[in-house]
Amino acid sequence: MAEEQGQTARKPYLVGGSEFAELYDVKRLQVSQWISRDHTLDYRYAKIISGSPYWLLQFAKGFGETTPRPRHLNEAALARLVASQDPGYWVGEVSQLPPLVGHAELTTLFGVSRPLLRDALDSGRLRPADYTLSGSPIWLLEPVIEEAPALKVGARTADWSVDESVLEALRAGAYDGPGSKIAPRGRAASKSTN
Repeated sequence: MAEEQGQTARKPYLVGGSEFAELYDVKRLQVSQWISRDHTLDYRYAKIISGSPYWLLQFAKGFGETTPRPRHLNEAALARLVASQDPGYWVGEVSQLPPLVGHAELTTLFGVSRPLLRDALDSGRLRPADYTLSGSPIWLLEPVIEEAPALKVGARTADWSVDESVLEALRAGAYDGPGSKIAPRGRAASKSTN
């Protein structure tokens, strides 16, 4: 059992857009341009969590060799990312990732608002995020579920019951609720709300 818990606590190495940019010494906007303009980067090796892509670090570290103009990998940035996520492990396919969640998935899973989720985090009832990538918190799902009873302790306005259908979908990799799609940002976001 202790070995299983140790495995659960290990994190697959991931990068968000900011970390991807750091790996190649470019501005964050360049990563967006690789996706939208150049089409040299896509989401095949990314997991969408709370509306943002998070790429496998295994993929990201080799990305520069696949571009029309090879890009140099910043080895020091790679070492910092690995150290910040240890004890971690390398993953080569998105299908090998354990279930991961961000704010959007957790609010849906527990049927609470973001302010209630933030209060639970600030009060210590919700475990700290396993990652902070590109400024966003990400959790391994299973440790959150194991500690779910603690969320009920001291809760005044929400039940914090787990929505079993959402949990099942997250575990199966079939979740398509809030946060499962890329969230439009900038001008694209303002166009989608009009």
